[in-house]
Amino acid sequence: MLKKKLLEVGLDFDFKLLAITAQLRDYRLCHIINKYTESDFEKSDDLVISFKNTGTKYYSCYTYFPDNVECYFTLLSNRGTDGLLIPEMKEIDFFIIIKEFIDDEDFDLFFAQLKQIPEIQAVAELNPNKLKSKENLIF
Repeated sequence: MLKKKLLEVGLDFDFKLLAITAQLRDYRLCHIINKYTESDFEKSDDLVISFKNTGTKYYSCYTYFPDNVECYFTLLSNRGTDGLLIPEMKEIDFFIIIKEFIDDEDFDLFFAQLKQIPEIQAVAELNPNKLKSKENLIF
């Protein structure tokens, strides 16, 4: 008799996640963040997610790869072509995902700079593991 072996695959949610409320178009927010944080977010291909019941949705995406640092940043719109990326976060307009290693000092500086932007109503750090729709943030 053959023994069955099961392989469990765990998703890696080892990244920093910021939630932003700002009543701006994505390109405008990107420009303002670049100005205030001296970053260089650039337009990327839209994030495309296919859902079984509701079809394919597109979410605006911008990326930033800082020089001499291992981490990279992704700015995502929570509002796509036909729904929310993270439906349980209706009040959130954008997310910034910081992948790879960022030291606490650099993260705190970036977070503080975002909080100083007048066009941003709110910015908060979230724990991605506590989100129901966290799988939508893995791409």
